[in-house]
Amino acid sequence: MISFELMKRLSLQNESKIVFIVADGLGGLAMKAGGKTELETARTPNLDRLAARSSCGLVDPITPGITPGSGPAHLALFGYDPLEFDLGRGILSTFGIRCFQKTPMNERNVAARMNFATLENGLITDRRAGRVPDREGRRLASLLDKGVGSIDGVKVTVEHEKEYRGALILEARGLSGKILDTDPGLLNKPPITPAALKGLPRAEAEKARKTAAVVKKFVQRAAKILAKEHPANFVLLRGFDKFRPLPQFQEVYKLNPAAVATYPMYRGVARLLGMEVLKTGTTIKDELKTLRENFADHDYFFFHVKKTDSAGEDGDFDAKVRVIEEMDAVIPGVLKLKPDVLMITGDHSTPALLKSHSWHPLPVLVYSKYARRDSVRKFGEGDCAAGCLGRIRATDLMPIAMANALKLAKYGA
Repeated sequence: MISFELMKRLSLQNESKIVFIVADGLGGLAMKAGGKTELETARTPNLDRLAARSSCGLVDPITPGITPGSGPAHLALFGYDPLEFDLGRGILSTFGIRCFQKTPMNERNVAARMNFATLENGLITDRRAGRVPDREGRRLASLLDKGVGSIDGVKVTVEHEKEYRGALILEARGLSGKILDTDPGLLNKPPITPAALKGLPRAEAEKARKTAAVVKKFVQRAAKILAKEHPANFVLLRGFDKFRPLPQFQEVYKLNPAAVATYPMYRGVARLLGMEVLKTGTTIKDELKTLRENFADHDYFFFHVKKTDSAGEDGDFDAKVRVIEEMDAVIPGVLKLKPDVLMITGDHSTPALLKSHSWHPLPVLVYSKYARRDSVRKFGEGDCAAGCLGRIRATDLMPIAMANALKLAKYGA
């Protein structure tokens, strides 16, 4: 991985424009032996024509064999080493929810991602509470926000993110983000009692124990408030972390970046890194319209497609195919804007077969005037494996995009 110091040293400013389309959970698997993945099944004439004019390959979000969460996977796409910048999902969710506020968080905050869930006879039977719709999710989050109040001098805020998801935000001096998840990650298991991460230095361990005690009381109060609700009668918490600022995208790459995303968490990643988050609608066509309207004002665009991932997590192979085809349909509109570099991949694989994120590498294409063409003629996992980029890590993509935009100076004499 190229260091940020080297990128700062080599980055150049020019008029070239980069568009980076990220289809969340793009990679997949065949549902049966000898079959095709979701991407290989989809009708993608525009992506296929583009692949034939591009450099193609496969990308590992973290490293081979490691299944990533969406947070570290996206940080890697932007060149941030996910092993160095190990950031809890709660921070990203909160930044996404508050992305249009002047100051989304401060260094007194600890945040966690919150799922409404279904608890029956002491066991979690649905980690997503049937994917309750936005309106219901907002109502339930408001119930908790108004009903819990402060706990042991700690200000407690609950905010709705999307559908069944929300965020728990704590604010006080002396808090710790070193708290274990309460989500067991599996069905028909009991929720995990909030606890501090073990093996911490003494001072941090004491802060973590106090914070865990506050979280435990929150879970108990939330359960009482939600007791008569169904299917969302419980909450699960994961991705605890304390806010800390990260190196800003503009400083590292000398770019004027913008993000087009429908889902709060991905807006949160962008805002945390210093990108301008553009207001957009709820569909891929809305996102294309937003890109078109703002294309003159920025030289780097992060364009996020969410529902590929949602369909994969639901195990809905056909729905994921349809979302990929919707994305394919907007490619001519993106190309009409004449970006100097167009890069397309995903943040991780979410095969419908597994109904979850997986470790499988993702196809990637890099289109530009200077991209070396290869033998790939279809944008899919199997075809891209033969591409000239080979198998690379996600952190390699930003230098490749910058180079194709002629935004990197030569290294050395």
